[in-house]
Formats: sequence, C-alpha cells, structure tokens
Amino acid sequence: MNMKSFEALANEVRMMRPVRPVGRVVSAGHGIVTVGGLHNDAALGDHVRLEASGGALRGEVVNVSGEGVAILPDGPGDGIRIGDPVVLKGAPVIAPSDHWIGRIIDPYGQSLDGRNPGRGLIERPLRARPPVATLRRQLGERLATGLAVFDTLLPLVRGQRMGIFSGSGVGKSTLLGKLAREVECDVVVVALVGERGREVREFVESTLGPEGMRKSVVVAATSDQPPLTRRRAMWTAMSVAEHFRDQGRHVLFLADSVTRFAEAHREVALAAGEASSLRGFPPSTAHQIMALAERAGPGHVDTGGDITAIFTVLVAGSDMEEPVADILRGVLDGHVILDRQIAERGRFPAVDLLRSVSRSLPEAASAPENDLIRLARQRLGAYDRAEVMIQAGLYASGSDAEVDAAISVYPLLDAFLAEPSPDGPGDAFARLREILARRRI
Repeated sequence: MNMKSFEALANEVRMMRPVRPVGRVVSAGHGIVTVGGLHNDAALGDHVRLEASGGALRGEVVNVSGEGVAILPDGPGDGIRIGDPVVLKGAPVIAPSDHWIGRIIDPYGQSLDGRNPGRGLIERPLRARPPVATLRRQLGERLATGLAVFDTLLPLVRGQRMGIFSGSGVGKSTLLGKLAREVECDVVVVALVGERGREVREFVESTLGPEGMRKSVVVAATSDQPPLTRRRAMWTAMSVAEHFRDQGRHVLFLADSVTRFAEAHREVALAAGEASSLRGFPPSTAHQIMALAERAGPGHVDTGGDITAIFTVLVAGSDMEEPVADILRGVLDGHVILDRQIAERGRFPAVDLLRSVSRSLPEAASAPENDLIRLARQRLGAYDRAEVMIQAGLYASGSDAEVDAAISVYPLLDAFLAEPSPDGPGDAFARLREILARRRI
C-alpha cells in the first residue's frame, strides 16, 4: 500500500462514528417519511440513512416536532415500511484533500472516475458562513483570460463574482472551459448541477481537456438524480473551494448552473411544505442563492486565499427578469449576457457587450484604458441605435458623425469581441486602440 492510499484509509477510519442514534419509520407518504425516536437528537438539515427493504436511502430532516421527525428521502420511497430503521448521521459534511485535484466526485465525496479520492483531515460543513464582511480583502488584480473581450471591455479580477446569463446552446459551457484553462489560478473547482449524463464526460474530456483537468476538482450531479443530490452538489463544490481558499490558494469556482440549483431547492422546499411565490419558486430561494454567492469572493485579510467565481444562469426565452436571474444579478460583481442572435451569426463567445457589465471597473483599468472602453461602448451603442436604418439602406453617410464613426469601425470591433488574447490585456488593449483609431470624430 502506497503512502497516499494509507493516508486515505487512516482518515476514513478516524472519521468513523461507532455509535449513532436510530429511529423507526412510523408513517410514509408521497415524498415525506415520518420517523419516531429521533426528535431529541435530530436537527433541521441533518442527514439520515433509511434502511428500507428495497435498499438503503439517504434522506434529510426537513421538520422536527415532539411527535416525530419528517424526512425527505433522496430517491423514490418504494419499499419503505413501518418500522424500518433510520440512522441519524448528523449535519452534512465533506472532507476535501489535495488528492481530489484532477478528480471527478459526486456530491457525497465519492469517486465518479473509478478511483477512491479518500478523505482529508478536516471535515467542513456544506453550508458554511462566508468570511466576516468587515474582515474581507478588496478585489485583487486583473486576471488574464485568453479572450480579448474579458481582457479589456469586461475585465475579470481576482476575487470577483461574475454571472454568465444565456439560453441553452449559446456557448456558456465552452466559455467556462476556456476560462478554466486560461485563467491563472491554483485550483479550479467545477460544479456541474443537473447536467445530462453524457455531457459530464464531454465537459471533462473535450471542453475542460487534460490541461484544465490537471488543476481541477469536478463535482457532478446529473439531471436524473434526486433534488437533494442536485442541490447538495453546489454546496459540496463551494465547500471544496473554501477548503483550498483557506489554505491561501487562489480558487476559480465555475458553477453550471445556478438555475438548476434553484430548481432542485424548489422541489425540496415544496415537498417540505413551503409555499410557492416567485413564479413557482418558494421565498427561501432568494436566500439560498444569495448565501451561495456570498461564500465566494475575496477571503479573510489574514489567509491570502480568494475564490473568483463564475456562476451561469440558464435564462429561458432571454427573460432577464425571471426570478433566478434577477436575484443573482443583484448580488454579483458583474454579469455577461450571451445572445442567441449573435451566436447564430457565428460569433463566439456570443457576448452582448451593451447589456453586459463588469463592476470591477473603473478600478481594474488605467485612465487611458477606461477611455478606450468608454469609446468602444459609444461606437457599439451608436451602431446599435442605427442598425435597422443601416441594414435597410436608409442611412445617408454624413447624417450623424457618431454613426459614421461607428460604421467605420463596427466590423473590426465586432470581430475583436471574439478574438483570442494569448499575450494578455496589454496586447489586447493595443489592438483595441488600433481599431478605434481608424476613425475619429
């Protein structure tokens, strides 16, 4: 046995609990199981193991009263009978370690790639509190992303929390893979929540690739898994990111997607008896999303670690006012809109710059760079306002000097938004300056 395997086994033995409280099923219905004998030991959010005749099930405590404990099983309740034993496992925790880097795990810390990841020395809660607000560092330096649009007009800085909002099939997963490979960081943590089964391997092998996987931990829960598992996937991934952040490392956290996390929470909350309100989402959805986002960002002033986070939101019908998008946009440090019409004409990433913003500006750029950013937005905005007339042939040159300037640079400026930036922000800004200098008012 090598040292790594011995260490993993030793941690497993150390974490074992020889004695746990056990209750019995007293009633079972559609979704909720009532258990007797645990009301003095169980707390809301605790996890249990239900030994049903059809096989063991995991579950979560969603209600505690003097009469019993209500459990939401993590799976179909077929085979549950009165008197089946229920073992209380306590608050959900995870024990990450450096051995997890380069691995694919499920929300419970078990291997999905055929190799045992082992356990770390420290157990971490899945729903930890963020660092104290008054003791967090400010946003850090600008990060090179390998993409011209993010190296210039929409800068990403260390500790920033950015949202990517798009419909399905517009290129957000490809963009995440590009950022995972190119952004300079110590560890990448990827949360794949509610993905189609075939897409997990495709993301790991093709989108992320061997280069990105070497420094990544992927936490995956596919769309066929129960809502408790899908919701836990996001919390597990964030706890893994916090583990490396507290070691003083810079972590890039990629979440795909917050929409599926919110949908999983909706299923759990409604089954537990919470009323729906926000277009079918329960009121607690807002808190769950905001609490998740707050855990990312700059770390404690004394640790040196940060979590730079990219959260994706699946926006149906480009409705930016739907609850999940509206809640998340309000707590992030910027948002990027991917537009289907832009993607359909072949420009990737399909960033709609005029509807996107990075709140790291103006601090993330120098005064001359901010002037270039403002000018580029003015040119794109002028072209957008006159585009219908231009395309219809109704615009006469010389009618508006601002529109004339926009027309002269628009093809190059639009192409610039899709250009790679292999040499970093400096060269990308030089290229942007060259484009905008072609015509001045």
